[in-house]
Amino acid sequence: MRGWDHWAERFPVLGRIAAWPRTVQLGVASAALTLIIGTLLWTGHTDYRVLFANLEDRDGGAIVSALSQMNVPYRLAGTGQAIMVPSDKVHEVRLLLAQQGLPRSGETGFGLLDQTRFGASQFSEQVTYQRALEGELGQSVEALHAVQSARVHLALPRDSLFVRERQAPTASVLVTLYPGRSLAQAQVSAITWLVSSSVPHLVPEKVSVVDQNGRLLTLPTGEAGADGSRRSLVDDIEQRTVQRILTLLNPLVGPGNIRAQVSADVDFVQREQTSETYRPNQLPGEAAVRSKQTSSSSQSNMLPPQGVPGALTNQPPGNAVAPIQTPAAPPSPNDANGTPPALAAGVQQQGSGSTRDDATINYEIDRTISHTKDPVGTLRRLSVAVVVNYRQLDDKAEPLPTDELAKLTELVRQAMGYSEERGDTLSVINSAFNESAEAAPPYWQNPVYLDYGMRLIQYLLIALGVYLAWRVIVKPLLAPAPGTTEDSDNGTALPTEDEKRDAAAEQLAGELSRHEDNLKTARTLAEKDPRAVAMVLRAWMEKPHDNA
Repeated sequence: MRGWDHWAERFPVLGRIAAWPRTVQLGVASAALTLIIGTLLWTGHTDYRVLFANLEDRDGGAIVSALSQMNVPYRLAGTGQAIMVPSDKVHEVRLLLAQQGLPRSGETGFGLLDQTRFGASQFSEQVTYQRALEGELGQSVEALHAVQSARVHLALPRDSLFVRERQAPTASVLVTLYPGRSLAQAQVSAITWLVSSSVPHLVPEKVSVVDQNGRLLTLPTGEAGADGSRRSLVDDIEQRTVQRILTLLNPLVGPGNIRAQVSADVDFVQREQTSETYRPNQLPGEAAVRSKQTSSSSQSNMLPPQGVPGALTNQPPGNAVAPIQTPAAPPSPNDANGTPPALAAGVQQQGSGSTRDDATINYEIDRTISHTKDPVGTLRRLSVAVVVNYRQLDDKAEPLPTDELAKLTELVRQAMGYSEERGDTLSVINSAFNESAEAAPPYWQNPVYLDYGMRLIQYLLIALGVYLAWRVIVKPLLAPAPGTTEDSDNGTALPTEDEKRDAAAEQLAGELSRHEDNLKTARTLAEKDPRAVAMVLRAWMEKPHDNA
């Protein structure tokens, strides 16, 4: 009890707690003990995060064994397919395990080809190559920021020597996205082109992309996909036209003073036309010759009959000609004119002969074949409606002048690419806007401010509950005892009259004890050193004289 009284005198709060009922003391002690234990458990809690998930049993056992050797604490989540380690060691442990080649089930790339076995069949080699190709494509798709994991399935038919029996390969990609992220249509198209470009004879239309929720991300090739692409094309044409109009007119009339709507009529009919045209032959020098056949026959200076007599020798001789003397010439098989050696000897006979020339020329037929295929999505007509607000002058709305409205109409006509041949229509109207219809909602109806207000009210209610608990429960328990008063300035308890008398008696006893101690010390000093005591007394006696 003396120890408790001592601590109660030093800390008055303990004395007040001792005055509480026993049930209250037990309740407060239990609450304090619970708070201390909870604080210790919370401060000693270690945050665990997933190291690897969806592991095979073989890889899970190897990783657990490696973690035990590295003295890293771990936990098994779910059915044992996920391993968790402290959050501050996740990246370090992953690097250390990767150095050991764990997990091995993730090696689905071309590294599988390094593990080929002797005597493997052609089918096994084909399956290994397909797995390696699928793994490489999956790792390439996982390089996208929004993709957490990806799996690629390839359907590669066997090559056939017969063209009719050949089948085109197909592919499907299953992507698991990070929470809160999505893939744009351009990214989905990039995935399809990436996969199709990596597999021979695979076209992008044969690649399908599905997310973890079972949604088909690639547009189907049927009517549904065609309708979606058509709506996207029409919306793109209309939005770009509206944006061009607003960009051009906003600096002139001011932001918010113009409204534009565009309606595009697009022709999605696909037309193909093949024409074959024949034209008359060109000039002989310009025409193309397919084939040419010539035949020439000529006879002159017939020789006299010679040889065995017969019918030919009975023919009458030819007309006589005078001989012509010619200089001697060396004998030759034929001269320049093709004359036989017998005639070239000196006499050239002149007589009747026959000549015939035949020529057959075949020209190519002038023909032109043209194949025309119109593009899909041809703009047939464009309809534009523009409303311009009145001009504000001295807090008064006035319509725009006619010439200025005509200038704005011409600018809109140029911005939209107006074509009279195409049948485009344009309507520009100057009218006052109804500001009440477009007025911003008050701040108390703004969803953002409402959210902030609800959060503030929650915090205020929590603070109010804490304050009421202090005033109603805690403060009455800490109130001073009935025989004491409390100082309003510092909250300390003032002593009562009995306590004051006891304190005065203790102070007087202390002073008397100190006086006796001083006298005892003086007597001891006088007995040991009388000279020093005499000098002190002499100094005391001389001090009042000096002051006088």
